[in-house]
Amino acid sequence: MKKYGLNELRKMYLEFFESKNHLKMNSFPLVPKNDKSLLLINAGMTPLKPYFTGQEVPPSKRVTTCQKCIRTGDIENVGKTQRHGTFFEMLGNFSFGDYFKEEAIEWAWEFVTKVLELPEDKLYVSIYLEDDEAEKIWHEKIGLPKDRIIRLGKEDNFWEHGTGPCGPCSEIHYDRGVEHGCGSPDCKVGCDCDRFMEFWNLVFTQFEKTEDGQYVPLDFPNIDTGMGLERLALLMQEVDSIFDIDTIQALLQKVCDMANVKYKEDPQNDISIRLITDHIRSVSFMISDGILPSNEGRGYVLRRLLRRAARHGKLLGIEGKFLAKLCETVIEVSKEAYPELEEKKDYITKIITVEEDRFNETIDQGLGILKTYIDELEKEGNKKLSGEKAFKLYDTYGFPIDLTKEILEESNLLVDEDGFNEEMDKQKTRAREARAESNYMGAEETVYNKLDASLESKFVGYDNIKYSSMVKVLTNEKEIINVLKEGTKGTIFVEETPFYATSGGQMADIGYITTKTGKFEVEDVVKLMGNKIGHVGVVVEGKIEVNQEAELIVDEINRRATAKNHSATHLLQKALRNVLGNHVEQAGSHVTHDKLRFDFTHFQPLTDDEIRRVEEEVNSKIMEGLNIITKEMSIEEAKKLGAMALFGEKYGSTVRVVNMDDYSVELCGGTHISNTSEAGTFKIVSETGVAAGVRRIEALTSNNAINYYKNLEALIKDFSRLLKAEPSMLIKKTEQLMEDNKKVKQENEKLKAKLSKGAADDLLNNVVDIDGVKLLAANIEDQDMNGLRNLGDSLKQKLGEGVIVLTTSKGSKVNLVVMATDEAIKKGAHAGNLIREVAGVVGGGGGGRPNMAQAGGKNPEKIEEALEKAKDVLKTQIK
Repeated sequence: MKKYGLNELRKMYLEFFESKNHLKMNSFPLVPKNDKSLLLINAGMTPLKPYFTGQEVPPSKRVTTCQKCIRTGDIENVGKTQRHGTFFEMLGNFSFGDYFKEEAIEWAWEFVTKVLELPEDKLYVSIYLEDDEAEKIWHEKIGLPKDRIIRLGKEDNFWEHGTGPCGPCSEIHYDRGVEHGCGSPDCKVGCDCDRFMEFWNLVFTQFEKTEDGQYVPLDFPNIDTGMGLERLALLMQEVDSIFDIDTIQALLQKVCDMANVKYKEDPQNDISIRLITDHIRSVSFMISDGILPSNEGRGYVLRRLLRRAARHGKLLGIEGKFLAKLCETVIEVSKEAYPELEEKKDYITKIITVEEDRFNETIDQGLGILKTYIDELEKEGNKKLSGEKAFKLYDTYGFPIDLTKEILEESNLLVDEDGFNEEMDKQKTRAREARAESNYMGAEETVYNKLDASLESKFVGYDNIKYSSMVKVLTNEKEIINVLKEGTKGTIFVEETPFYATSGGQMADIGYITTKTGKFEVEDVVKLMGNKIGHVGVVVEGKIEVNQEAELIVDEINRRATAKNHSATHLLQKALRNVLGNHVEQAGSHVTHDKLRFDFTHFQPLTDDEIRRVEEEVNSKIMEGLNIITKEMSIEEAKKLGAMALFGEKYGSTVRVVNMDDYSVELCGGTHISNTSEAGTFKIVSETGVAAGVRRIEALTSNNAINYYKNLEALIKDFSRLLKAEPSMLIKKTEQLMEDNKKVKQENEKLKAKLSKGAADDLLNNVVDIDGVKLLAANIEDQDMNGLRNLGDSLKQKLGEGVIVLTTSKGSKVNLVVMATDEAIKKGAHAGNLIREVAGVVGGGGGGRPNMAQAGGKNPEKIEEALEKAKDVLKTQIK
């Protein structure tokens, strides 16, 4: 059997189905679009759901892809076995109402036996037990003996996902030989061992499952096949596991070289080697699709994978940071099929390096926390760490449970694993609840789901702000209708529109749509699946009817102001890269008529000097008056020009490039001014952090920036009047006032301290004896908590031995302090326990150590009652 490399097999598969008139589509990003049911793309068909459900017209009725996928359901087993992994590539060929079972089966067999030349006598197929049609094709058309066609039940050979499209499937299996088997005489297709390996699943989507459980035949059945590329490579290269195939082996060997260990010599080391190898593949691809480490959602998945890999590097004895070096190998072996890896190389390595640094810091913190926990257990005489604390170490500090167990075992301690698992289940429940309940598509059902898939709208607004077109469809908020009456909110769909729909961070145009019978105010414009553009708003005059000729008029002032801000974001991104480095990538934007917001990847706040340099560079390019040329071209031409693309966006073969005299070149579908000078001026008004590794700049252009300066000027004038100083003297005058204020405060503190000292002497007259312990309980006027503590310290020195209870109030707030001397504590006094009961009288709570405690309350009218309570409580404490 010829041994093909993984990259060769991918190419062979896609070229084979291209020869069968399939459109080859590039892999979709790992971040799902319009699908709230998933964090990450986990199968080849997942991004194609809209084509299967008929919500969107496919670019071809026959499609083939190699889709990058991530599944983390078995993450705890990754490394421990040779079969589990989180990242994989899935080969697929799809038919959307075109060919069906016969062609799908015949082409699968042709590829397997003629192209790959797998021996026919080692191939078996499984089918759904009721699928006679599939058996007939396999036996009569293909010539496969019936004893190599195995019927299995619904669990194995029927594909369905709640309600919606579903159907039987047929899987192709390869007999790897008895040496891979379980030894059982009953070992056959369907056995859990590694002998009969399923490697290609052909799904025949021929039914629609209804809410009441009925299976209704589809008018146009579909084909959805999936074959794991790594699993196919394993078979073709006749190796034991996916970790032994050529591309993954190159990465695995790099791990071994870094750790100075050999694979398959030490089972414990092998776990770490496999885990790092798998996780760094996932991490590299996730970051290349714009996912950033965070504490929730897909960002949490990324952080978890990254930190697990870093921690296993430590177990292997790898010194220092190493993951960024490994990702270079991932990029090298995969860049031909996934050029985005090479394009984003600097960015990927930077993110990994920063996150690995953070992990090294947190793991050190975690070790310190765990040591504290161990000390506490030993003091308490407890032998078991609570599941809650173990989970905190895992969740906050990246400590896997086995690491916690290891360290605890060294001190002859255990961990409450049941409690840990309980906390883990709670987190999984929270994660599930965070993903919205959804239908088959994973998107919310709206009136727009009822629109005909063939309905399309064309945007003609780059060159027009007025345009005539035909009203094709009207909806209100619940249904498709023929007439929208005055005062009714709804959506208008036309054939061609000058209105820009919200996308790429740019907010929609506003304006009016008029017909001979009515006027509609456009408040928003939405871009829907299948190239549909909906104008959302309300009828302000008369009525709008289907099939009327309509005049669409965009608000020119709003459009122009928005375009100025949009062009400024392009200048801003380029300036940020020039000032901060090429790791800067757009992480989001929000462009309206009045301001722009730009999110970008960077790992620390910008300094005042960096902000100044960025602002100056943008303004210099505005003053240079760069021509802004927009042009459509092939994606290959755009890349040659060095055009920057947005993360997570899937671009077609033709793209729109916005070129600002070669200073900034970006792929962009938004509206722009024709020369940078039209932006007038540019002012950054804020720079903040919005997530780990993501910063946000808000800025203004043109009249909005001028108004900002005007308001600033008015503010300076108001301060000048208030401080009775010229603008040029404001800083000096303010510094002088601050110095004067500081002196007044110091004098005030001295006076208060003097008064407190005198008050302390007077208060000693209130001391009472409680069973041989002195108690001083008093209410003090006009003190804060700090003053109360200071007074307490002063009284303790004067009192010698005993207990002090002090209260003060301001408005409805009560503060309490209790102090106890060593001698009083020996006799049973406990400040923390005493204050807890006393604070309860004034409607509060608190606690503290035996010698000092503080609390708050909200019922000042009960202070006297609380002070009396102190006597009773102390009496019960004295032994």
